[in-house]
Amino acid sequence: MRIKEETDVDGPKPIAWRPLLAVVGGLVVVLLAFAGRYGAHRDELYFVAAGHRLAWGYPDQPPLTPLLARLADEAAPGSVWALHVVPALVVGALVLVAALTARELGGARVEQTVTAVLVATGVVTLVSGHMLSTTTTDTLFWALVVWLTLATLRRDDPRGWLVVGLVAGAGLENKHLVAFLLLALAVAVVATRETRHHARSPWAWAGAGIALVLWLPNLLWQAQHGWPQLELAADIRDEYLTLGGRLEFVGLSLVLLNPVVTVVWVIGLVRLLRERAWRWARPVAWAYVLLVVVFLLTGGKAYYLAGLYPALVAAGVCALAATRPARRTARLGAIAAAASLIALPAALPVLPVGTFAGSPWAALGEDQVEMIGWDVFSARVAEVVDEHDAGLVLTASYGDAGALEHVRVLPSDVRVASGHNGFAAWGPPPDDERTVVLTGYPRAPSWMRGCTRVAPVATGVDNEASQAPLFVCDGPTRPWDQVWPQVTHLSA
Repeated sequence: MRIKEETDVDGPKPIAWRPLLAVVGGLVVVLLAFAGRYGAHRDELYFVAAGHRLAWGYPDQPPLTPLLARLADEAAPGSVWALHVVPALVVGALVLVAALTARELGGARVEQTVTAVLVATGVVTLVSGHMLSTTTTDTLFWALVVWLTLATLRRDDPRGWLVVGLVAGAGLENKHLVAFLLLALAVAVVATRETRHHARSPWAWAGAGIALVLWLPNLLWQAQHGWPQLELAADIRDEYLTLGGRLEFVGLSLVLLNPVVTVVWVIGLVRLLRERAWRWARPVAWAYVLLVVVFLLTGGKAYYLAGLYPALVAAGVCALAATRPARRTARLGAIAAAASLIALPAALPVLPVGTFAGSPWAALGEDQVEMIGWDVFSARVAEVVDEHDAGLVLTASYGDAGALEHVRVLPSDVRVASGHNGFAAWGPPPDDERTVVLTGYPRAPSWMRGCTRVAPVATGVDNEASQAPLFVCDGPTRPWDQVWPQVTHLSA
């Protein structure tokens, strides 16, 4: 049975506000209930540090996510719960956008609600909702761009490209991956006979101009600093552009939400490519196919495409609803939620730390693992600093440095420095004769003198906070400004 042709001309159905707000509200409440457990992720700790040194860019990202981290930390200094309020609200908005996308595809109350439930209970949604990262906000921006693109194409009103450009420009100040989405959509719109006339519209070009103007401050920052994100992109490509990396890309794509929802979005992708009634929406499907090919060839990660899945899920739900009773469609929500429960301990900190650390979920929930033990790590470093009257803590990782700044257990006259990514620009430290504590280095570096290994951190979990020993050193072999080029490094 085909999607009804009249969806091309009928206006969108009413928004199912009550069930949608119940789904969104329920998701946000669950996320807030666990927001303060375990701790902050090492990336979040870095974002807070970057946010307190606001700039138009950093070596590894534009400024939006650090700004959000700064605002959360200003509202409640050092609070992990406050930091996690932001991603909870972001994914709540993502779920609402998913439902509105179903509405654009002709979905009524049941389709909108089921789409919201499938996206809300997806594993990637739960993980993103408990962690403030560039990916969390990037997923929302992608979903917004896709929804607004569908609204523009359905109404055949090219003025909508101005709003698409505005949202895309804001997204580009969060993560550059939005540019890939825009290019893929542009190619797909031109390649689709029913939509290619939009490429000739001055409104579309004006929207592209708005996005570029909003992106320009970060582009100028990158140009002034030698385009460090290109170097980081090469590092990621070298790590993931392998047979194992490509198999991982495919495997994770199939379970990113959960296997039940994968069946739904695959149906949605196929129907978008085949249904005559959805010819106007076909560019979204082609954009997904194009980006899968691009990321497979360039070493991209599976979660880069997370912002496209809400639209594919919406299409799948609407396609299924057209062929079965509403009750059977609604049953999908319960089945998907049950499927996600299996992976829940890997996505959210629902288990005690000790139980989680010894469970199979720890191997699956890498992000959760990296949230454990930063308070223990910081206390141990403070203890070593006090014992040796150190004046500087130098870390190999931005996570270590961010943790020490966030927890605030060091004396005010002790400086924290690192050569990793953004922290490199905030050094080198001043030259003095006080002792230096090193963290995160597997062995004493050649540019430090008089180093003694001391007892490491014991967090009870195999993560970054406990992986490397601690060293107490007399100082650098040369002045810090001469040694610093050997200290700094870029890595994902």
